[in-house]
Amino acid sequence: MTRPPARGTADRELRAEVRIDATPDEVWAALTDFEKLAERSPELVRMVPLKRGGLREGQWYLGVNRRKAVVWPTRNVVKTVEPGRTLVWHTATSGATWINELEAVDGGTRLVQRRPVPRLTFLSRITAGTVLGGGAQHADELEDGMATTLARLKAEIEKG
Repeated sequence: MTRPPARGTADRELRAEVRIDATPDEVWAALTDFEKLAERSPELVRMVPLKRGGLREGQWYLGVNRRKAVVWPTRNVVKTVEPGRTLVWHTATSGATWINELEAVDGGTRLVQRRPVPRLTFLSRITAGTVLGGGAQHADELEDGMATTLARLKAEIEKG
């Protein structure tokens, strides 16, 4: 059996998971409120739709991210929208894909957020290595940030 790469390596799938005492539809509504996404995320500043039509496959979003004094834009393309089940977008700027999967469990919802090992763009590899503290360190920060984001989402939903 092959073990996944450990923390401290850049080329591993990043993953965070949480169980929320709410229905998948309630979790979906909060998850897809991109205006509040920045309040939950340690790295995201804003997510702005670039095309009309709301959240849908093919929609583009401008993401504005920050890490300490560094701020950078990303172009994100929504790939999958299955309400109450799956939301996937691809960050064209970096080459990363973000997957959110919801599943009804024991009167609540399990939410898993994953970022499979990306084929990072040349610019993203250079930026991670020179500005973001190195690919492995940034991957660790991203994974910690995913856990923080999901914990904040859980608290927000369960608080009502």
